[in-house]
Amino acid sequence: MKKTYESYKEHLLKIAHLNSALALLSWDQEIYMPPKGAEVRARQFSTLSAMVHELSVDPEFEKLVDHLIHKSSFGFKEMRNLQETQESILQNKKLPTTFVKKGAMARSEAFQTWEQARKEEDFKVFAPALTKIVALEREKADLLGFKGHPYDALLNLYEKDLTVVKLEKVFTQIKNDIVPLVKAISEKEQVDDSFLYQVYDKEDQFEFSLGLLREMKYDFNSGRQDISTHPFTINFNANDVRVTTRVNKNDIAEVIWSTIHEGGHGLYEQGLPSNNYGLPSGEYVSLGIHESQSRVWENNIGRAKHWWNYLYPKLQSVFPNQLGEIALDTFYRAVNKVQPSLIRTSADELTYHIHVLIRYEIEKSLMEGEVEIVDLEELWNSKYQEYLGVTPSKPSEGVLQDIHWSHGSLGYFPTYSLGSLYAAQFYAQAEKDILGLPLQLESGNVDAFLKLMRKNIHQHGKLYTAEQLCEKFTGEPLNIAHFVKYAKEKYRGIYGV
Repeated sequence: MKKTYESYKEHLLKIAHLNSALALLSWDQEIYMPPKGAEVRARQFSTLSAMVHELSVDPEFEKLVDHLIHKSSFGFKEMRNLQETQESILQNKKLPTTFVKKGAMARSEAFQTWEQARKEEDFKVFAPALTKIVALEREKADLLGFKGHPYDALLNLYEKDLTVVKLEKVFTQIKNDIVPLVKAISEKEQVDDSFLYQVYDKEDQFEFSLGLLREMKYDFNSGRQDISTHPFTINFNANDVRVTTRVNKNDIAEVIWSTIHEGGHGLYEQGLPSNNYGLPSGEYVSLGIHESQSRVWENNIGRAKHWWNYLYPKLQSVFPNQLGEIALDTFYRAVNKVQPSLIRTSADELTYHIHVLIRYEIEKSLMEGEVEIVDLEELWNSKYQEYLGVTPSKPSEGVLQDIHWSHGSLGYFPTYSLGSLYAAQFYAQAEKDILGLPLQLESGNVDAFLKLMRKNIHQHGKLYTAEQLCEKFTGEPLNIAHFVKYAKEKYRGIYGV
């Protein structure tokens, strides 16, 4: 292996190509793969994951990276790429190839049993696979190492340097500022959203969702949208970014905000520098920042009256019988209704954080070994009753609603709350940086906003940490006060609190 930066890039390209192949297999598994393909698909995941891991910890590659870093003759971007890669090598070396293969096999099998369990509405179908997943995640934490809580090792995989200590502060602020707001709203007269739950033709819903993505400037020459059990975004490179949505014939809101949410993720991936494919500078920085890009579109823009001044007549024209007599203000209030509910992905933007808090507390307990899988459904239901005053009537409304555990993604959920907090801060800055942003949104013009995200977030890849990006863009680190201010102003107008 030549000791050049070009050799370094070529090696990372091999890894990127294999990861793209894995992503394509994953996308196919969730969209098209027939049930009988599951067994061989699990082996395919295992084989390719092992190949990626072996390339990632190749001793010759590690020597090359060390050599290039010590040359110290590179510019900022090249040095940051090398530093990120070195950190990744050191982390990957802690995980034996046999462990990586075992984990890939377990995750593929778990996804199949999760889907089966949802269809049968029986958590016991998924429990054995989840038991294996949690055991592997505990082992992973031990292999990676941690200074404080074992959960810290997993949190760090999704949001660098995130710890239980930091999250406790975040969720304490949410409990102090957001929970009282939810309580105050609960004492007010509730808005009427019943018209959202009429019968809406599923094909018309899907066609409207495609139009929504176009309005957001999602590039269909570099992506596509499909239907899946759980909406998600997956990328193979910046020029092939795919999103999925979920359509419910009795709930028009589900397809709209699933589409906008995943569209925000898709725009971030399409905005990463394509000529940096395979390099850290061509990858998203963290899941908290990634989630900020979906939540800012879903809530700060997508649930604001400004944009719906433009979009609502289009929606009414597709569903005149259901919405023709419903005023924009009535629609706006309905789609911002705050009420405890069972499903995280369709929760309002205030109680959403409580859904995340519940998952955070459960995952932390799983990593501590304080709760057994056999007791998980009961624990889930009791927490929902305690925090939100609702109890699932079936597992798909409760412990089986999220796909994340079947993917082995313990430590992922807290980034959802971080993303909403970043989103409010980024949107507040956008209102300062873009003259007349609300008026632009009222005319359907999102170009200036997307350009601002491209400039301050997307183009940088992993050149900066999440905290550094936030400070460069807004002049301060993550500050929950922006979300609190946004929430209080918005819901004062809707509920008079």
